[in-house]
Amino acid sequence: MLEVRFLPPAKKYLKKIKDKNLKDLYKKAIIEIREDYTVGSLKSGDLSGIYGYDIFYNKTNYELAYTLEEVGDKVIVVIMAGTRENFYDQLKRYMS
Repeated sequence: MLEVRFLPPAKKYLKKIKDKNLKDLYKKAIIEIREDYTVGSLKSGDLSGIYGYDIFYNKTNYELAYTLEEVGDKVIVVIMAGTRENFYDQLKRYMS
C-alpha cells in the first residue's frame, strides 16, 4: 500500500468531522485509494493531475481531492476534503 500525506486543508477538515459514520467513510475511502489510487476520477483542465473521490452520505455529496507524487516511492497526497458545494472552486484557489 502507498503512503498517504495530508495537506493542511484536508487535515483541518478531517479533524473537525464529529459524525463517526462520516469519518469512517473517509477512512474507508483513504484505504481504498491506498490500495488503488486510480479509483478516483482524474480531473482535467485547471485541475489536471488531480483525482477526485466521491463519498455520498446522508443525502450529501462529499469530495476528497488527491494527487500522486513520486518521491522515491510513490506517495498519495490528500489535498482537500469537504462537501461538494463550491469544492472545486476552493480547490482551484488553493492550488494557485
